[in-house]
Amino acid sequence: MDKHKRTGWKVMIPAGVLVSGLLLAGCGAADSSTDSAAAPQTGSTSAPAAEGTAASGTNSSTGSNTTAPADNTAGQPSTAGSKQTSASTDGSADLTAQREESSLQSTIKKVDGKDVVTNPESMTVIVNKDRYLPDGYEPPDLVVPDVAFSYDGVLEKSHMRKEAAGALEKLFKAAKSDDLDLRAVSGYRSYKRQVSIYNNNVATKGKAYTDRVSARPGTSEHQTGLAIDVSGPGIGYGLEQSFGKTAEGKWLKQHAAEYGFVIRYKKGADAITGYTWEPWHIRYVGKEVAQDVTAKDLTLEEYFDQDKIKQ
Repeated sequence: MDKHKRTGWKVMIPAGVLVSGLLLAGCGAADSSTDSAAAPQTGSTSAPAAEGTAASGTNSSTGSNTTAPADNTAGQPSTAGSKQTSASTDGSADLTAQREESSLQSTIKKVDGKDVVTNPESMTVIVNKDRYLPDGYEPPDLVVPDVAFSYDGVLEKSHMRKEAAGALEKLFKAAKSDDLDLRAVSGYRSYKRQVSIYNNNVATKGKAYTDRVSARPGTSEHQTGLAIDVSGPGIGYGLEQSFGKTAEGKWLKQHAAEYGFVIRYKKGADAITGYTWEPWHIRYVGKEVAQDVTAKDLTLEEYFDQDKIKQ
């Protein structure tokens, strides 16, 4: 096994390392799955979060130089669709051309009866209940963002892809300058971890309920390394819809796009995204795309629908 690589505060982790993580019965909902996160110092616990399970832990910690091994998943990342451009480049990118290149219709192929994305490493990859990541996919550049977490230590879920992590640092810094206390709760989640969360939810809550709030293994946006759940002190750093009514939740909705993030699961868009409203779940797509998506008040599914692009 290769040794961990460090770049300043950021920790590059190799594929194939297993970490332990406390699992709550919380949901593993759509793409907002959360591992076990830390419960606030107030001792309150959060309701299970959609794509992920609500976290319960304590204190806050910032990204450190210690590495958190990632769960081992077999296989190598698919390079199909690697020509797709990153959405984060500043400047006058042709958003229409980019939307066509990253459209839902042009970035999928059938593999063993499943629709598998061909652009897993793109900043604009769309993963949902119907669009799977390639078997064994692991992000190539996971690091620990230098932000406050809702728990102590470094875990698998402390990681994000490098570009998204850098953007998250800027977002958290801006929130802090406005005297707001955002905490990172759950970022990257391996396929193996999602299997554990999903199966636990099925066993404790039933399959029908689980499929409404938790991603099936291979369809979690957290596995891309581009999504993260965040929270604030108003709800004890838990993952609940009431977060959207807190000062941190309102600020996040208003300013996320300025740093390249969108609220992935919008209120009232369940039929489109497949998941209920998750004001805590943000997804990195790059500034230009995020601002355009937000201005148009669309979900990512709608934004990258080829038929709508041509209209």
